[in-house]
Amino acid sequence: MDANTGTVVGENGTIVRTTDGGNSWTIQASGTTQTLWAVSFTDANHGTAVGEAGTIVGTTDEGDHWVTQPSGTTFQLRGVSFSDANNGAAVGDSGTILRTTDGGNSWVPQSSGTGNTLFGISFIDTNTATAVGGACGIGGESTIVRTTDGGNTWTTQANPGTVCLFKVSFTDGNTGTAVGDGGVILRTTNGGDSWSPQTSGTTKTLYGVSFTDTNNGTISGFALGGTGIILRTTDGGNNWVEQTNYSLPQGASAFYAVSFTDANTGTIVGDAGIVLQTTDGGTQWNSQPTVTFNYLYGVSFTDSNTGTAVGYENPDGMILRTTDGGNSWVRQNSGIGDPFAGLNFFGVHFVNSNVGTLVGQEGIILRTTDGGNNWVQQTTDTTDWLYAVHFSDENHGTAVGFLEGKILSTTDGGQNWATQTSQATGLLGVYFTDTNTGTVVGNDGVILRTTDGGQSWTPQTSGTTNQLRAVWFADTNTGSVVSDQGTILRTTDGGQTWVSQTSGVSEILLGVPLRMPPMEQRLDNWAQS
Repeated sequence: MDANTGTVVGENGTIVRTTDGGNSWTIQASGTTQTLWAVSFTDANHGTAVGEAGTIVGTTDEGDHWVTQPSGTTFQLRGVSFSDANNGAAVGDSGTILRTTDGGNSWVPQSSGTGNTLFGISFIDTNTATAVGGACGIGGESTIVRTTDGGNTWTTQANPGTVCLFKVSFTDGNTGTAVGDGGVILRTTNGGDSWSPQTSGTTKTLYGVSFTDTNNGTISGFALGGTGIILRTTDGGNNWVEQTNYSLPQGASAFYAVSFTDANTGTIVGDAGIVLQTTDGGTQWNSQPTVTFNYLYGVSFTDSNTGTAVGYENPDGMILRTTDGGNSWVRQNSGIGDPFAGLNFFGVHFVNSNVGTLVGQEGIILRTTDGGNNWVQQTTDTTDWLYAVHFSDENHGTAVGFLEGKILSTTDGGQNWATQTSQATGLLGVYFTDTNTGTVVGNDGVILRTTDGGQSWTPQTSGTTNQLRAVWFADTNTGSVVSDQGTILRTTDGGQTWVSQTSGVSEILLGVPLRMPPMEQRLDNWAQS
């Protein structure tokens, strides 16, 4: 909205807000877990975000509260634009256009005249708007539709494009720029009666565009499996110059959106939590403090300061490291990646501040001996999704799998992993108190126990059919398991008997502490409380 106030949306219903120019970002509750593709604010208070499955959420109080609005569609909504607090439109798959004139209290479908996906829209006033999209892939086409009567009629405009267009930016009723696949830039100065191609100097996908006046504009984009790109013009697109004066977090490569509030001040966002800001028209782009807004599935601390968290990220999975008790987290490079779908890391365990192992999808096991500065992939004979790992010392460790119920064991720090027989599936948690004694938990209330290092596993009676998510033992006899519906199970005899305890909640419990302070400290804490 201005140089200080902005909102970013993304996966899993993520909405974050800044009021200090991006120096800090606050996570807001969106009320949805659907991916949000676009957001539009008309002032500091009134905003609308749209996304998957026809999701629309709106706010009238700076995002303190986001309210779901009925869209009447399950199509993906890809773009949204408001001309004022009441008048706006959302666009999406299969040529979907939804129009509101009451701030989103009601949305009315309009006929776009196309079945192609519409990715972006720009409203100039209550009557005038342009939407862009197309048919992507080989033999595709660029789609541009225009209204001058508030969407009662949408007219298809001829253009020279043959690829998907993703975003469009108009500064007045006549002057606009659209960007898309293959480095395509189209420009109009007559309200779209004609569109002319401009030379971008790249074949990368151009995904975002923002003009603050007829001359000054910035484009952001990416190449699949490659690097991002920022282009800048100060003469209405007659010349586009690539800007390269920026640094990115590890694993970041794609710029998805750009927004400028004046000719000098702008922000670009992208994958791996990228937030870049400029106050000089892009001569210098500065990386802003970021956090991950993707799922984090596992965490391991070796002392009060040193910990590692793992989760999902495209393309190379998420590994975060702290050495100051979580006040700051640094992203680490996994050394592997999937540029199409990204990677899930589910479990991690460190035996000391340097030596740790993480596990993930399709049998992934990575090992570090230098606190995560370098991660080395280890070889396994499984493609099972490994959900948890635990080591009793630097050499002896066990990992468990969910889809096939595999139990993998190593006695040499992961140089070799051997498969053990469990006769179970859906394993989610594992804990060993020494090299021989360990417990595994999983689906349908399964608890397995070994006292011979996993050569044999004996089922124990849990007394529940709930999904058991995690397990922890203080010693060979005393342990706890947590699970769905707030279930907590406790044993003091090595699992011969498990007793259900009252948690006071009905939510899914996902973890149980892997380290506890000394008993004297716990007693002192309890006495104080």
